[in-house]
Amino acid sequence: MNGSTVEHIPVLAETLAEQISLPPDGVMVDVTIGQGGHSLLFGKTLGPEAVIVGFDVDNNAVRRAQSILEELACKVIPVNSNFSQITEQLGDRGIDKVDFVLADLGVSSAQLADADFGLSFQSNMPLDMRIDKRLKRTAADIVNKEDEKSLADLIYKFGQDRASRRIARFIVRQRKTEPITTTDRLAQIVCRALGRKKPGKRSRIHPATRTFQALRIAVNNELENLKQLLASVPGLLNKDGYVAIISFQSLEDRLVKNDFKQNASAGVYKILTKKPIVPTRDEIRANRRARSAKLRIAQKQ
Repeated sequence: MNGSTVEHIPVLAETLAEQISLPPDGVMVDVTIGQGGHSLLFGKTLGPEAVIVGFDVDNNAVRRAQSILEELACKVIPVNSNFSQITEQLGDRGIDKVDFVLADLGVSSAQLADADFGLSFQSNMPLDMRIDKRLKRTAADIVNKEDEKSLADLIYKFGQDRASRRIARFIVRQRKTEPITTTDRLAQIVCRALGRKKPGKRSRIHPATRTFQALRIAVNNELENLKQLLASVPGLLNKDGYVAIISFQSLEDRLVKNDFKQNASAGVYKILTKKPIVPTRDEIRANRRARSAKLRIAQKQ
């Protein structure tokens, strides 16, 4: 896999640093280490007794983060694994309690630009969408093999697109002519199904955005993995430890919001963000991909 050199700007990094203070010997788990931006910011405040454990399913990201974080005084432990395995992976490394769990659920700029992932409709790529190449099923497998009803249900459930049945019908019709194997062809089919080639007056997003989101979520099992992470965190946090989740779409944010609420009702968490923190206009201007980010923070009681 050819790692992209596109810079990924960590979202809400300064805001996070203002909200969370770690002990100098703290243990931080960055479950989506990406290119190490968030971990670098916190790592600069940590001493030689501290540990940062960085998870990522993208092995290239793990290697890049290692390189970026190598100058830090604290110990850095890279883990090429899905964050749904957080308890097992930490246990294998002799870690049973931590002070901070951070998840930035956004796809990185480098991954969007890398044709190997096949995530973007902005340029023509193989229709893959697996962030973790150890997974077997690709987006092309789904669009070419699922029946029309299953495809429509998937686009509606994970993409929240009301036109899901029409989109599925167009996909099934077009794949009979020729298998759909590229992002560009799929995007064109969706645009045709919706009768538009670019964002309309009521929407700033590309017509294919929701379908692509739905396929990426399905391929990478994103929501189930997030549920497993959220279920694992309370048992891992030290008293007064923090969990911070940055989500980029409503399905993720709802899971985080409800989990925090349930744990707060049970006396496990204190919610530190009554409403999610969103980027400032200045941050969005500097990093357009931050515009849909929502940050929620809770503290273990």
